[in-house]
Amino acid sequence: MRVGLFVTCLVDLYRPVIGFAAIRLLEQAGCAVAVPEAQTCCGQPGYNSGDKASAQKLARQVIAAFDGFDYVVAPSGSCGGMIKTHYPELLADDPAWALRANALAAKTYELTQFLRDVLNWDAIAARFDGKVTYHDSCSSLRELKVKGQPRALLAKVDGLALAELPNGEPCCGFGGTFCVKFPDISNKMVEDKVANIAATGAATVLAADMGCLLNIAGKLKREGSQVQARHVAEVLAGMTDTPAIGEEG
Repeated sequence: MRVGLFVTCLVDLYRPVIGFAAIRLLEQAGCAVAVPEAQTCCGQPGYNSGDKASAQKLARQVIAAFDGFDYVVAPSGSCGGMIKTHYPELLADDPAWALRANALAAKTYELTQFLRDVLNWDAIAARFDGKVTYHDSCSSLRELKVKGQPRALLAKVDGLALAELPNGEPCCGFGGTFCVKFPDISNKMVEDKVANIAATGAATVLAADMGCLLNIAGKLKREGSQVQARHVAEVLAGMTDTPAIGEEG
C-alpha cells in the first residue's frame, strides 16, 4: 500500500518531528510511505480569505503531486478537511480537475482516522507516563468526524491516562486567519480553552492540528503554565524526547 504523506506547512516550518512521527506510525502499520517534494500549502489560507484563484492554483498543484498514491494522509484535520471537503467544491466548475479533486478527496484521511478506520490498526508500542487531555480541532471534529480514533490509539499507550476536556468542542480561537482578523475574540476563546485544560489537572495537552497547538501553547506560555503541548503523533510514535511545542530553543 503506497501512502503519500501531506506534511502541512506548519509541520514543515515549525515541528518537523510530527512528520517523522507520522511516517513511523504509518510504516509500523505496514505502509510504504513517500513524501512528494512538489507538495506545498493546501491553499486553505487563501480559500478562507476569499482568494479563490490562489486556492485553486494550489489545489491543482497538490492534486498533481499526490497522483498515483493509494491513499493520502495528513497529520492535520485542518489540511485533511480542506482536501477532502473543499477541493471538490473549489474545482467544481472545471470538469477535468473536478474529477481529479474528487478522486483525491476519496482517498485522503487524517492520520489517526486512517490508522483506525482504514487500516484497523492500533498496535501502539509507545509509553508516556502521566495524565493528558485532548483538544479536538474544529476541522477534525466537524469536517472529518474524527473523535474516537485518537482516543482509541491513546488507550494503547502504556502509562498514559486521558482526562477529557470540559466543554471540549468549541474552537481554540486559532481558526487560520481568524486569529489575525479578530485577535480579541481569538484571545478570549483560547483563554477559555486553557482554563478548561487547567481544570483537568493534565500535565500535557494533545491535539492533531499544529495551528491549534501553536495557539494553545502560546497562551499557556504567556500565562506561565507548566502544561506542555504536543501533537498526538509524537506520543503515539514514542517521539517525545524533544522539547514541547513553544519550548524549542
